[in-house]
Amino acid sequence: MQYLPNIVFVALLIFGIGFFVKNISKLKRNIFLGKDVSVSENKSQRWKNMAKIALGQTKMVVRPVAGILHIIVYVGFIIINIEVLEIILDGIFGTHRLFAVLGPIYDYLIASFEVLAFLVIVAVIAFWLRRNVIRLKRFFKPEMKGWPKKDGNLILYIELVLMLLFLTMNAADYQLQQMGAEHYKAVGSFPVSGFIVPLFQNLSVSSLILVERAAWWLHIAGILFFLNYLYYSKHLHILLAFPNTFYGRLTPKGQFKNLESVTKEVRMMMDPSADPFATPADDAVVPEKFGASDVTDLSWVQLLNAYTCTECGRCTSECPANQTGKKLSPRKIMMDTRDRLEEVGGIMDANKGEFKADGKQLLDDYITREELWACTSCNACLEACPVSIDPLSVIMDMRQYLVMEQSAAPTDLNNMMGNIENNGAPWPFNQMDRLNWSKES
Repeated sequence: MQYLPNIVFVALLIFGIGFFVKNISKLKRNIFLGKDVSVSENKSQRWKNMAKIALGQTKMVVRPVAGILHIIVYVGFIIINIEVLEIILDGIFGTHRLFAVLGPIYDYLIASFEVLAFLVIVAVIAFWLRRNVIRLKRFFKPEMKGWPKKDGNLILYIELVLMLLFLTMNAADYQLQQMGAEHYKAVGSFPVSGFIVPLFQNLSVSSLILVERAAWWLHIAGILFFLNYLYYSKHLHILLAFPNTFYGRLTPKGQFKNLESVTKEVRMMMDPSADPFATPADDAVVPEKFGASDVTDLSWVQLLNAYTCTECGRCTSECPANQTGKKLSPRKIMMDTRDRLEEVGGIMDANKGEFKADGKQLLDDYITREELWACTSCNACLEACPVSIDPLSVIMDMRQYLVMEQSAAPTDLNNMMGNIENNGAPWPFNQMDRLNWSKES
């Protein structure tokens, strides 16, 4: 019976981490359903981008209020979770405050953790007020109904409970130290939880131990729950922001990619010595499909983008099409891509890793053509995103499919492309008549 708590703790740890690894494996499989793309160039710049954007949070502070609050929560969670390492080792070996041997350094660490925990609580309350009392417009767009809205609040409640459990555990521990309870040596510094201690002054040692142990168990169980909840939450960006910023685009924002097969075709047309009727070479690149109509037509980097989306809505709030009442929301584009990818992954799970056509696709079933053609391709969404997500790349690939596979561009665009093909310019004038306007008196 002496080792029963340790056995239970190890079992809980194995279950929690095992479930997390399973989810990460599923996540990796889903992302790599996308087409392969080379992103190995200029690694030094990629490392700099990751350090600056993901670690340094430079794009978050463009909006100072949200940025500073986010940095508090971000730094708080990273540093406070150093304390989780001590909890894990204590749980495995049956010790109590194993790192107390660090002496004054330990006192400083615990004090720092407590101050950060308090700041996280303040930031979480501020975020909740912005969502539910101030009701910022970008949190109430059509795509933010249902689960996305609940998820935004639920994650705040989880963070709040974890911080309160941490402070409650420390307060009960500190009171037990003051009472000279067995195993509770006078270690650590408690500048915040010290204010909670008066709530426990009338409790017996056994009751205090119950409170301290309950908070300890609930705190570590809550951490494991939070870890596994990430897969189902927009907060997956906590993990994916780093690879996403590393693999973010390095080319100028206004530069669009060329299809190699189309480029070769144009070069051949411009080469007077080329035979237009020649049989294509064996190594000629002929894509199975131009553009994208479903998630498997996108690259794995674009699918990583979709999973990294924080649903913060900065892209949508900056989008000129959205501001003028158009249906387009860059945030929805990424959320729809992720939802469709999850649907595809679910079908594969149900069929032993094999995808069976369900009669649906990303185009039309999730993202409408009206949304795609509303985009002005201004790149405001990419500029605004704090973690380098590129909704425009998805939009352009789907437009490419509509134009090159279905000839389904809007009438005005079809007219323009026809004029370019026939007249060498977007206007419906014969080349010989193009300068007639200059002769008019």
